Amino acid sequence: MGVMRIAVTGSTGLIGTALVRSLRADGHEVRRLVRRPANSREEVTWDPKRQYVDAAGLAGCEAVVHLAGAGIGDHRWTQTYKREIRDSRVLGTAAIAEAVASLDAPPKVFVCGSAIGFYGDTGERAVDEQAPPGEGFLPSVCVEWEEAAAPAQEAGVRTVFARTGLVVAREGGAWGRLFPLFRAGLGGRLGSGRQYMSCIAMHDQIAALRHLIDTQSLSGPVNLTAPRPVTNRELTEAMGRVLKRPTLFTIPAPALRLALGELSSDVLGSQRVLPRQLEESGFVFAFPEIDDTLRSALRS
Repeated sequence: MGVMRIAVTGSTGLIGTALVRSLRADGHEVRRLVRRPANSREEVTWDPKRQYVDAAGLAGCEAVVHLAGAGIGDHRWTQTYKREIRDSRVLGTAAIAEAVASLDAPPKVFVCGSAIGFYGDTGERAVDEQAPPGEGFLPSVCVEWEEAAAPAQEAGVRTVFARTGLVVAREGGAWGRLFPLFRAGLGGRLGSGRQYMSCIAMHDQIAALRHLIDTQSLSGPVNLTAPRPVTNRELTEAMGRVLKRPTLFTIPAPALRLALGELSSDVLGSQRVLPRQLEESGFVFAFPEIDDTLRSALRS
């Protein structure tokens, strides 16, 4: 692909920051959507809550990547924060999708963030993009989030839902908290350790998002997870190997429920998600195995 102009929401988040850096390093022009008055030509003002987008700022963009949304693990899930999680995604997506649809020359592709939370707790069962949504709060949010992109789809824009797994990065997200614990020798399995976790290296996450932008055959949901989900016990053992620390502790399920509230169902729930669409479209993972994924995060 030649040099493109690409708009990105959520550009200050963990994934957005890395994506913008990667795109700019290859000479692409990035327009960052910001929730304040724009300071330069590289910024576009939007307000997801008020569903306002300065659509003129998206003119000439060949791709729009929408990653904005309130952090899932940043707060206890009060009713108020659950509304924030939902609204930040659903209202923001509707606003961007409508802005995209309103353009005389819409972008060729709209990559909309989503999450493997769509599938709920899959237990031992491996699921791919054909699986229906699960039960509970996060699956219902993911369904509404993806449905909010309808205006872009109806305008004929190729729309891809990047159903992201647990992105392994040292500088943030769940791993930003886990690495220091394990490094201190305080790491261990969570509950039974039998629950599956579908992880992806940050390097592969960014490469996969760029693959979604560039691969014209892809639309609809695409799982962004490494090819081999691991159990929490396997992950714990890998952390011990990579960090050369004991992993003797077990955090019992009741303690997790107490500490995390409703979020604990995510940590104790099992998600065995496979990246069928990515693999069938020719994407090659740089870090398919968990040990390599952890090492790549620690090197970065």
